[in-house]
Amino acid sequence: MRNLLFSFLTVLLCFAMSTPSLSQDHSASLSYLALGDSYTIGEGVDFGDRYPMQLVREWNKTATIPFTAPLIIAKTGWTVDELETGILATPTAAEGYDLVTLLIGVNNQYRGRSVESFEGDFEKMLQRAIAFARGKKEHVLVVSIPDWGVTPFAGQKGVDPDQVAKEINAYNRAKKAICKNYGVIFIDITDDYRMEGALPEGVVEDKLHPSKIIYGQWMGKLIIELKKMNF
Repeated sequence: MRNLLFSFLTVLLCFAMSTPSLSQDHSASLSYLALGDSYTIGEGVDFGDRYPMQLVREWNKTATIPFTAPLIIAKTGWTVDELETGILATPTAAEGYDLVTLLIGVNNQYRGRSVESFEGDFEKMLQRAIAFARGKKEHVLVVSIPDWGVTPFAGQKGVDPDQVAKEINAYNRAKKAICKNYGVIFIDITDDYRMEGALPEGVVEDKLHPSKIIYGQWMGKLIIELKKMNF
């Protein structure tokens, strides 16, 4: 009887050691992949002021399960195909992520490429983003392209802001339609940016890229959608 009791206690102990506790579950962390160009890398702002960094910081203030530092694959000037090359050159990007954000396309427009050529590249990139999110399309957030035509930089270059706005609108319509087809959330930051992107506090030193204040506004829209996700 004593041997039987000892065996039973041993089994219970082994089970307890092999079963994660609630505290262990809560100590888990979430992963985040941010894909994009200069707007994602945060050209002209401090590392911590990039919108992916602001998003993680804001989430972690109250979250039970925090995000680790995001993996950011982005570079100033990248088009969609160049982002693809950057992904292929980043071996760690092969992992699955709990959240994927995608903001790309402004450099396709800036270089005068057609919306039609952009659509095909963007759809492939969106498919890649969904795959990175382990197939969970609801964990992918796509951000619209800001209208750089309103910035002081554009004014200094003699750019026609109406033409830029027209082209940016066409690009964003294409992005939104593709996102809708895939059931992916599309977040519009363009309308608000047109009202604030030209303000002195809305740009960094180059008079083109957004300040941390603007990135904070984008983060505010992202966090709303993030809080709806089931983690």
